[in-house]
Amino acid sequence: MISKLFKSRSVAKPTQSQVPPGRRVYAVGDIHGRADLLDELIGLIEADERERGAADSTVIFLGDIVDRGPASAAVIDRLRDLAHARSDVRFLLGNHEEIFLGALDGEPKALRLFCRIGGRETVLSYGMEAAEYERLDYEELVQRLETLVPDEHREFLRAFEDMIVIGDYAFVHAGVRPDTPLNLQRTSDLRWIRDPFLDHRSTLEKTIVHGHTMTDEIERRGHRIGIDTGAYASGRLTALGMEGTETWSLQTGTAVGPKTN
Repeated sequence: MISKLFKSRSVAKPTQSQVPPGRRVYAVGDIHGRADLLDELIGLIEADERERGAADSTVIFLGDIVDRGPASAAVIDRLRDLAHARSDVRFLLGNHEEIFLGALDGEPKALRLFCRIGGRETVLSYGMEAAEYERLDYEELVQRLETLVPDEHREFLRAFEDMIVIGDYAFVHAGVRPDTPLNLQRTSDLRWIRDPFLDHRSTLEKTIVHGHTMTDEIERRGHRIGIDTGAYASGRLTALGMEGTETWSLQTGTAVGPKTN
């Protein structure tokens, strides 16, 4: 059951965090190779921007753009095109990009993990046939990836950021170590942490907007907002909009307009 993929935790009343005056931010959850949903969500964001009027906008992709879904290569192409078309787009490095880059570098541990957590679909998205993938050993796979994955894709991913702070919000892929100041966070926690962050009950320096852990809908607590709605399996790719103290959500696969949170 798809529902078993999602975490469920109690939701507390959110704090009144805000972005600076004149700013508008859209944070996008884990895409995981769903180029179709990415195209749909970009259209929703652009329509929302037109409806709300002029502002200094920033669109932040929270990471895990690759693996699991069928079109990771196309997702990277779409996001590169988007970054060239508008200067207000920023990207965070997720754990899946970290592992993908390690696999491309031939790191044995990363390569094995890459193949276990959805990397097969990423490889096939670059044009390899499934039969070839199944017969290759790890060394042969690294050699084939060298020819399949363009240098511009590698360079694009390597330029992704670890954390973005805007106003009262900090944007990361997975979460933060609760007892550690934001400026001292380890990148391993920013990309991989789960329970120590998710189960934390007290306030933090900033309201953390994150992906990484799938939930059926946007998950809000006083100190964090999780927006990974399991797009690759659910068909619901989510963006969280923020302006002043207002927040709202945009989501693929729904017939209704923006939902104010």
